[in-house]
Amino acid sequence: MTFPWQKRVPDELKDRIPPGQVLTDKFPVLHFGRLPEYPDLGDWDFRVFGEVETPFTLSWAEFRQLPVTTRTLDIHCVTRWSKLDTAWEGVPFSHIAEVAQPRPAVRFVIFHAEGGYTSNVPLTTAMQPACLLAWSYDGQPLTAEHGYPLRAIVPGTYFWKSAKWLRGIEFSTEDRLGFWERNGYNNNADPWKEERYSDG
Repeated sequence: MTFPWQKRVPDELKDRIPPGQVLTDKFPVLHFGRLPEYPDLGDWDFRVFGEVETPFTLSWAEFRQLPVTTRTLDIHCVTRWSKLDTAWEGVPFSHIAEVAQPRPAVRFVIFHAEGGYTSNVPLTTAMQPACLLAWSYDGQPLTAEHGYPLRAIVPGTYFWKSAKWLRGIEFSTEDRLGFWERNGYNNNADPWKEERYSDG
């Protein structure tokens, strides 16, 4: 199968493309439901809660005062496109964890987004240095289609784990399937193992 937006993969890049993926320079847009609208970010807030010593809630202005990092990484969508060297700016997930102080029994992170959407990953995955809560892509604020004003960026997983329109983070002792996992997607989502869909 070929796609209109796919490009030839140079030999020197082939080891960066997981099995079953094709390379693109475009940024295809995929989401479920209508786009959230934010006419006034003064009403926006971000909640950190669950099994933590220090739960907290931040306004958009407060969130933007947190430490900032930039990361460049490859992203891979379950619909078989890969895009290399994408540039993101935002808050390191590790900083959120440092402030919240997860309790020793915590093993999982649940990203909470608009419309009741959730995405789940192990805490060890979220604590990778490249995992961040991003407000900027390629030097510009996120567009509505790509998660404005804030989205998760979770390296090493198919891109559906990187929840758009993020509104909160829950630290949990137990795993709870996210939206796409409840609808037939694999819970691990490792693109190098082609963990696209659930066996169940």
